[in-house]
Amino acid sequence: MLRAERGVSRRDLAAALDVHYQTVGYLERGEYSPSLHLALRIADYFEVPVEVVFSLNPFPRLGATETTNDGSRS
Repeated sequence: MLRAERGVSRRDLAAALDVHYQTVGYLERGEYSPSLHLALRIADYFEVPVEVVFSLNPFPRLGATETTNDGSRS
């Protein structure tokens, strides 16, 4: 999401991080867990804390609606 919001292509981000562009795709799809070093470099690139980019709890998918305790959707 960060990459798309900031208008950065996969190839541009990959070049800045010195990784293959497919690695960025694997990361975005959750098919690859980065090393701590790479995670910190990604956070540094976007100038955000690493927790903004990576979390132990999965982020909801884009467009997903959440159901509240009373059954309504938010």
